[in-house]
Amino acid sequence: MLVRLCLDGRGPRGWHAALVARLGARPGCRVVVDARSRVAAWPANADRLFRIETLFHGLPPGGPAARLDEAEAAALPWLASADRAAVRPDCVIDLGGDCDAPDGVPVWRLLYDGQPGEAALLASLLAGRVPVASLVADGRVLCEARLGTEVRGVVRTTFEDGLARTVTMIAAAFVGGAAPIPAGSPPPASGAGLGARDLARRAARIAVGSAVRRLYHLGYRAPHWRIGWRRLDGPDLVALGRHPDSGWHELPDDGRRFYADPFPIVHAGRCWLFVEEYDHASAKGVISAVAFDETGPVGTPVRVLETAHHLSYPFVFARDGAVWMVPECCAAGTIDLYRATDFPGGWVKEATLVADVAASDPTLFEHDGRWWLFATVREAPAAAPLGHGSFSDALYLWSAPDFRGPWAPHRANPVLVDTAAARPAGRVVVHDGQAVRPVQDCSRGYGWALGLMRIDRLDEDGFAQSFLSRIEAGPLWPGSRLHSLNAAGGFEFIDGSARAPRVSPRRMVKRVRPRSA
Repeated sequence: MLVRLCLDGRGPRGWHAALVARLGARPGCRVVVDARSRVAAWPANADRLFRIETLFHGLPPGGPAARLDEAEAAALPWLASADRAAVRPDCVIDLGGDCDAPDGVPVWRLLYDGQPGEAALLASLLAGRVPVASLVADGRVLCEARLGTEVRGVVRTTFEDGLARTVTMIAAAFVGGAAPIPAGSPPPASGAGLGARDLARRAARIAVGSAVRRLYHLGYRAPHWRIGWRRLDGPDLVALGRHPDSGWHELPDDGRRFYADPFPIVHAGRCWLFVEEYDHASAKGVISAVAFDETGPVGTPVRVLETAHHLSYPFVFARDGAVWMVPECCAAGTIDLYRATDFPGGWVKEATLVADVAASDPTLFEHDGRWWLFATVREAPAAAPLGHGSFSDALYLWSAPDFRGPWAPHRANPVLVDTAAARPAGRVVVHDGQAVRPVQDCSRGYGWALGLMRIDRLDEDGFAQSFLSRIEAGPLWPGSRLHSLNAAGGFEFIDGSARAPRVSPRRMVKRVRPRSA
């Protein structure tokens, strides 16, 4: 298969080289680069803004947005002018919006919020939008991506994360992945200029924001998460689609550590809660557990699993007479299975389910006699050598006949690229005969809100989900984040962000109620 990639030859960037390498690695695929495209003018002050952000935030050089040097640009497989008429491609990918093709050859046009060119992506970010990238052919959306980022508020970082994930999306188009987002793309961004005054105002905000962040971190430990729990005496959150009027109890911590990612399980007739315990001093997560009785937690969480790498999201389940755990160990580059030999402790590693993957929040679900594994993936260096892109917007699936494996990747991975609905946020539950998947809505930042999505299709040929409800922090759960949802043993658990002063008294158990209560 011959792919002609049309881009603006006046300034190829790092992400163009990454895209050429990614597509060229496909079996039987050859890529040629056509420099005819002339996209919208790049804002005059954009590179100055990037330099200011690089200085204040200590960003590394290079990356997807960096212009290729002369040698790097010369290494691209440029299509000679004399060969344009003689070399007939099987597909044209137009990155600028103005490239034509021979009769009968499909043209896939890259758009950001409905507009062509990198300047459209930048305009969306400057306007404060969450951009949607799409590949469109003859008015039909082939694939789509609601682009996430790891650092909101830093334009260069969000721009580069968007470019890196654009590479993911275009590659996924060849396998039927990155399915169109049901909600569709937002209208194009407008009115976001970068004139001299705009640049000066942004530079001032960057300087002030940098100082405020330093002062905040001097006085508070951040991020700091907390767990809420309640007895299930009525409808659960899936049925309610909102916070219960009764509010939540809070699992106490000492301010020097936080607890997050609550996963309850019933063992020997008792509810146990497994959590990530994060120590601010060591900046490392371990897995801890605490028992619950009819009144709530019995004591404080006790460490039950620690490895050389950070651990979180302790997905626990019972099967075949044993209790198993698949914790997140993204830093190790694997998805591992553990078995408890002395519950709630005594965990031993039984198998590596998936290797060479930076997977976040791996979640297992048994469906129609087959096991499925959900996780968002920040692609490994071999697939994304620039090391950019969000941890939360690209959903990958694997399936297996048994939870021990062998696990096979879905042919359309990533099946979804959507920062608002990709990352798992707890166990998939069957509610009124429908499978409901809690997800993290990261469109306004990591773990901003909890989304509930109905799984409409899950098989070896495809995946589809539809929106049910979104639950945010508010009077019944103060803070700025709502991160996950799980239930077992007559209890329901959520977690979200909080402020933790660096010097604070021991926090007491409290119930979060409406301010009017």
